[in-house]
Amino acid sequence: MTNILENFSKYRLFINAGIQRSVVYRMNFLIYRMADICGALVSYYLWQAIYRSSTETKLGNFTVQEMSLYVFLSAFASVFISTYVSGNIGEEIKEGSIAVRLLKPISFIGTYLFDEIGSKLIQVSVSALPILGGLCLFQIINPNTLPFNFMNLILFLVSLLLSYLLNFFFNVCFGYTAFVLQSLWGANLLKSSIINFMSGVLIPLSFFPTAIRNLFTILPFSSLIYTPVMIYLGKYNTEQLIKALSVQVVWIIFFYILSKIIWKFVINRLVVQGG
Repeated sequence: MTNILENFSKYRLFINAGIQRSVVYRMNFLIYRMADICGALVSYYLWQAIYRSSTETKLGNFTVQEMSLYVFLSAFASVFISTYVSGNIGEEIKEGSIAVRLLKPISFIGTYLFDEIGSKLIQVSVSALPILGGLCLFQIINPNTLPFNFMNLILFLVSLLLSYLLNFFFNVCFGYTAFVLQSLWGANLLKSSIINFMSGVLIPLSFFPTAIRNLFTILPFSSLIYTPVMIYLGKYNTEQLIKALSVQVVWIIFFYILSKIIWKFVINRLVVQGG
């Protein structure tokens, strides 16, 4: 990580490449964003129907207004933390083009990270205005629904940044399995399904039985979506907030160290095969 900071000027090229790729393939980019919004709308109307059919004003400790915010905040968070590093690593290993990246005198993972940062700047900018900006404006105009809290917004963004780093290094570790599996297409589908379920994208974790919810809470996946959104909604007190952010930091450190260990094993394996 220190090496990356010292050679930041070299990595700016990868940031620019990420930005240019998002601009060049803007139609593909817009289609993906439209799909994100459509998915959020489907979830929104589904939960509206569930609340209308219930006699309770709160389900899973959420009012219908809070659940509406949860759905769209989850959609924005999903865009923010998304990473394609495992797929990219798997594809380059499959094609053999990873050798070119290995020859570069800079951090192997750093090239992926800064390339994603470039594309992420465009993705988040496009999504923030209609989704996050719209939600904040709605809260300001309708304070009785859920009062807008600027500090919660800042903490939400901080937690999202931690979520992205956690998701990135987890996917780096997962991507290295391509050296064994050769193709990650099916494994990536399974991984995405598990993460969507355990991160609270499909159903907030508060709807699960206590034992399962407590288990999911200490696993890394709940830190990806559920934690940031709960912070924005003001569902955590100070103690719970500190604990939630600490869990995110611990998992980031864990997967960062694990990625280094796996990489050393992979490199040694590549040298033996090359010899």
